[in-house]
Amino acid sequence: MATEAVWQTDATVLADRICALLTVVRSAEASIGALLVEIESRGVMELFGYRSVARLLEHLADIPKSAAETMVKRARALHPGHHLDSAPTVAPATAAAAAEGRLSNPMIDPIVGALTQIPPEHREDAEQHLLGLAADAGHKQVAALGACIIAHLDPDGPEPDTAEPAIPDRELSLRRKRTGVWELHGRFDDETGTRASALLDALAERRTTTGEGADLRSPQERYGDAFSDAVDLALNSPTLPMQAGERAHVMVAVHLKDLKSGLGEATLGDTGTMTAAEARIHACDAMIIPAVLGEKSEPLNLGRLRRLISAGLRRALYLRDRGCAFPGCHRPPRHCQGHHIHHWSEGGRTDLTNLVLMCAHHHRLLHRSGWEVRIAADGLPEFLPPAFLDKERKPRRNNLHDPLPFAA
Repeated sequence: MATEAVWQTDATVLADRICALLTVVRSAEASIGALLVEIESRGVMELFGYRSVARLLEHLADIPKSAAETMVKRARALHPGHHLDSAPTVAPATAAAAAEGRLSNPMIDPIVGALTQIPPEHREDAEQHLLGLAADAGHKQVAALGACIIAHLDPDGPEPDTAEPAIPDRELSLRRKRTGVWELHGRFDDETGTRASALLDALAERRTTTGEGADLRSPQERYGDAFSDAVDLALNSPTLPMQAGERAHVMVAVHLKDLKSGLGEATLGDTGTMTAAEARIHACDAMIIPAVLGEKSEPLNLGRLRRLISAGLRRALYLRDRGCAFPGCHRPPRHCQGHHIHHWSEGGRTDLTNLVLMCAHHHRLLHRSGWEVRIAADGLPEFLPPAFLDKERKPRRNNLHDPLPFAA
């Protein structure tokens, strides 16, 4: 008990010392604010050769420009200038309390912010109410009280803006570097940014697929993959505008031997490159036209968009698989591509018995790992895991989409 009493006494002493030091610090900050206003009134250019008091403070205190500007703005609201045309202080009682070290900056800012929105004839009473609450509550409660006072004095809120709506601020640049990496930079209005954020948030959720382990992608990687999926969704849209009389597409040129082996490189578009294995993936079903070349680079076969998967066949595929067929994946059909179980370059047919619906991630996984897919006797796709996941390689199915029964 004696040890506990000593500990409590020591804790009380430490807390009291902290409070005393905080009072000194707050009082000093208030004094600095008064000096800043005085310097501004007398002319910072004439006294120090700086264009603004904030710039002077930034260099004197070695603090960021934004922090210096915030301190100067707070000082102007609390301390009156010395010129005849200087605006009167917004919160004189708050300034006095700050000088005594009784208010922190997070407490001062909501008080000043509320008073600037309150008509001058009501400010004194409002300030006393706010300071009274500040003595016993935190800055969040004081901010809430300020909002209530403003709402009581002006229940209708600010007058609606009758001006013509501004043209949305949207800029975007997409540039390919020599390394083959593309850089994307842009800025958007609030509405566009909100819609883009909602789309990417939905596509960037961590994967909960069984059989792959935890999704260890960083947030940046997940949103990068989400952007790629969003591009696929846009390219698959039936309302995508035509370009030179055709749907938007990319041409990939690959040699036949590389396409069959999955080794080597393919030419992507005009200047880009991709591996032959990637070209093999996209040749299944994507808005990419594979141009297969012979030994002398002569065109042997110029594939068509969607690899001959007709609209009717795609609808049947949607009805059967109801989304990505990989076990545990929740992606809906519109996020998926058609995969040829027996690859088309090796003579695989484009019909329902040789196709399975897969999202881009699991499509790549199937091409690059030991997973295999087949159509079972009941006409539904099932996946065989690699031996390192299951030595017996028991078939697995995706039961999340509630597939319709199909005959063999």
